[in-house]
Amino acid sequence: MPHFTIEYSANIEPSVDIGALCEVVRLAAIETTIFPLGGIRVRAIRCDHYAIADGRSGAGFLDVLLRIGEGRDLAIRKQAGNHIFKALSTFLDPHFAKASFALSFDIQINDKDTSWKRNNIHEAMKAEAND
Repeated sequence: MPHFTIEYSANIEPSVDIGALCEVVRLAAIETTIFPLGGIRVRAIRCDHYAIADGRSGAGFLDVLLRIGEGRDLAIRKQAGNHIFKALSTFLDPHFAKASFALSFDIQINDKDTSWKRNNIHEAMKAEAND
């Protein structure tokens, strides 16, 4: 279960390909080798209403939250987080060069006792691999 939720200000859409950004995050998550492939989810939510800084600066934002299950120690989480944040930053470098912009990324650990899931994607991937 690595679930990425990306919230972003609508004003960045002219210069940031959000679909490509989702793919960058998905590939970076795979590259960490700590997440099961069938559990990776990346979704982006456009924020049409927001207020930033002085309210008239035209600044934009992109906030990424990664929710993961328990069981990975701090060193592994930091290593994965650094890798994913670097991929995000590199992809967004052109936008940083021309606009006021804020990028944030946080990792949240879901408590297994209060997190419910139902998923048959792993089984489907195994079945496809065996065909």
